[in-house]
Amino acid sequence: MAERTVPFWEDTALEAMSDAQWESLCDGCGRCCLQKLEDEDTGEVHFTRVACRELNPRTARCRHYPTRFERVPDCLAVRPLSAEKLGWLPSSCAYRRLAEGRGLADWHPLISGTRRSVIEAGVSVSGNTLSETTVPLHRWPQHVIEMD
Repeated sequence: MAERTVPFWEDTALEAMSDAQWESLCDGCGRCCLQKLEDEDTGEVHFTRVACRELNPRTARCRHYPTRFERVPDCLAVRPLSAEKLGWLPSSCAYRRLAEGRGLADWHPLISGTRRSVIEAGVSVSGNTLSETTVPLHRWPQHVIEMD
């Protein structure tokens, strides 16, 4: 078997990726786990610092990733990726970047070789969230944040 010279994300369509390839694209930033508010008039999505109850605020990782859909029925399932789902992902997300033809960011662990690069680039939500269990829904607009 010939040695691979091109990274899989450069020559494999998102739809054709194996589960392992797909999962490796997640940079672990935790941004997709932030609660979002959608403007009914414009369709614009606004991220908040309010995070899903299953997000570990220190690590920015899901506490129960394998069973997340049973624990949080409205958890965003990004696979298969649709145009609607793209709007709910941050512009920094590898899935969104690849779907838009932008390639991976230089801080992405598959490029940098370390998960620490996500924190160093200021992309991780680690240490910057509030749990949805502590912020009532009517207060979420007070916690809207700017994303890159």
